[in-house]
Amino acid sequence: MSVVTRFPPEPNGYLHLGHAKAMYINFTTGAECYLRLDDTNPEAEKEEFVDHILDNVRWMGWTPSKVTYCSDYFDELLHLAVKLIDKGLAYVDHQTPEEIRRTRELRQASPWRNRPAEESRRLFDDMRRGKVQEGSATLRMKMSFDSSVGCMLDLVAYRVKNAVHPRTGSRYSIYPSYDYAHCIVDSLEGITHSICSLEFESRKASYYWLLDALELRKPVVSEFSRLCVDHNVLSKRKLARLVSEVVDGWDDPRLLTLAGLRRRGIPPAAINDLCKELGMTRSEGRVPLHRLYHHVRAHLDATSFRCMAVLRPLRVVVTNMTDNHEEVVQASLFPGRTLETYGVPLTRVLYIERSDFRTQDVKGFRGLAPGKTVMLRYAYPVTCHTFREHDGQVEEVHVTYDVTKASKPKGVIHWVAEPSPGQAPPSIEVRLYDDMFKSREPESCDDWLADVNRSSLEVVHGVGPPFLASREPGSRIQLERLGYFCVDTHQRVLNRTCGLRC
Repeated sequence: MSVVTRFPPEPNGYLHLGHAKAMYINFTTGAECYLRLDDTNPEAEKEEFVDHILDNVRWMGWTPSKVTYCSDYFDELLHLAVKLIDKGLAYVDHQTPEEIRRTRELRQASPWRNRPAEESRRLFDDMRRGKVQEGSATLRMKMSFDSSVGCMLDLVAYRVKNAVHPRTGSRYSIYPSYDYAHCIVDSLEGITHSICSLEFESRKASYYWLLDALELRKPVVSEFSRLCVDHNVLSKRKLARLVSEVVDGWDDPRLLTLAGLRRRGIPPAAINDLCKELGMTRSEGRVPLHRLYHHVRAHLDATSFRCMAVLRPLRVVVTNMTDNHEEVVQASLFPGRTLETYGVPLTRVLYIERSDFRTQDVKGFRGLAPGKTVMLRYAYPVTCHTFREHDGQVEEVHVTYDVTKASKPKGVIHWVAEPSPGQAPPSIEVRLYDDMFKSREPESCDDWLADVNRSSLEVVHGVGPPFLASREPGSRIQLERLGYFCVDTHQRVLNRTCGLRC
């Protein structure tokens, strides 16, 4: 028998890193894997989310054997619900959701639990025809109040919802619950192995109870541990709060949504490598984000071209160059891998990182300081002689360069020069990202939203080479000594993917 699995996201939000783990396990376990959209809650679901899921499953490199929707089976699910009622295994209940919650906690049966099947069938038909007000009735499965397992305390199978469904419109007035629909559809679709995260383990008893009650084939059910990432949340509910109150959309690069990771420049192959490393285990544990970055660097180091840019520019004047000095030095696109180069203009005025200059040298500092020589990457040694300050901040540094390259200083720094004398280098906006939350486990905070790191985004304005402006959105680049970056898909800015090392 060939193994058939399924990846069944609900289209009520964007996929995140935890979904990537579920995808990896399901798509690599069986000979076939279905993508099933669990569209049973019309109030929360949107076509935007459906399109996003389809797009990002493809982006992650997976090709489903079939794409199905739970709504494909709505008529069959209704037929089976009537079958349950006729067998005395389901009843219409008039308790409110709060009353159901309270009586289940007290292990008290509903006062309508033993109503005749004929009466429940008639009332259920009224619910189906839209004759029953939302919130005034549900169909509950008649399970076992003697059970010690909470999911066996008469779960809701159907509820009235006066909402327009993205696919079926206003055709239905009642919608199946997850607990009712997912196991039946697993059986109807021929799924052999239902693989879920551990929070669904408690529902295994109800899963099998319902399939036994309807005399349907039972898939094998197994679980794996949820993915928890340090300084982040992966709950859709919490992500939705962040989207509405803190960040700029579901694809904000600070989020661990697949859209956010994609916009940040994370390769899908690196995400899959992390998922492979984590494996299908039941052991709980948190994952530091640097484990993902380890795989990201392995992929980007092999594929990203290099260039130099300066994020916090400090003006440098090469005093022994003429005002109209112009030359082009050759820089490596892939150092150590190919001989391919690109031309970098060198003129009398250039810019270096502010952190690469100190007014007094100290032991271990490899940057520029008065009386000290450093190498301009791909160019010449330069020696600092003077600098100019204003209001206590260095404004300009004066250096001389050694055209003979006789000295071999240990310090090597990156730089960007004016493309031609008197022409300012192109400015670039760069976004630097930090942890989304201050705490390692924000879920454990009394007020998790108050734990948001308000410094998780820093926007800096630097300078770069002219050809950066022509890079396509999504292009990945290594800015030498600074890290890996990606051209944003929305604006002409660079998003930092990760640093060069942990």
